Amino acid sequence: MAAAGDGPWLDDAAGRLVRPFTVSDGRTEPSVALDLMSQVMATGVTPLGYLGPEHAQALHLCRAPVSVAEVAAHLRLPAAVTKVLLADLIDHGVLTTKPPAFHHTPTDRFLLEAVLDGLRRQL
Repeated sequence: MAAAGDGPWLDDAAGRLVRPFTVSDGRTEPSVALDLMSQVMATGVTPLGYLGPEHAQALHLCRAPVSVAEVAAHLRLPAAVTKVLLADLIDHGVLTTKPPAFHHTPTDRFLLEAVLDGLRRQL
């Protein structure tokens, strides 16, 4: 039985019915360099040709700016597969991307302390 809103791609007992790399036709390298924190957003251009269900879901999620990591989480797909799907959409002109909004390095002490403080507040 499929979980609500997941259609035929997920089954409560069996899990994902389509293997993640089948979604990307076995491709593991996106044609566009994407960081997990890169922001993607729909351009409003109508896609030409058929989009697979995951492509359509990703495009729907990108109506407002969203990170690559968030799209992967919502699609329940590995980041590598999600990056390939998003790169396909960028190549077709239906998505645009920009680098993360912050200009710190990922190992910046201030950034790491802010993340730690935020996590502590959540617990």
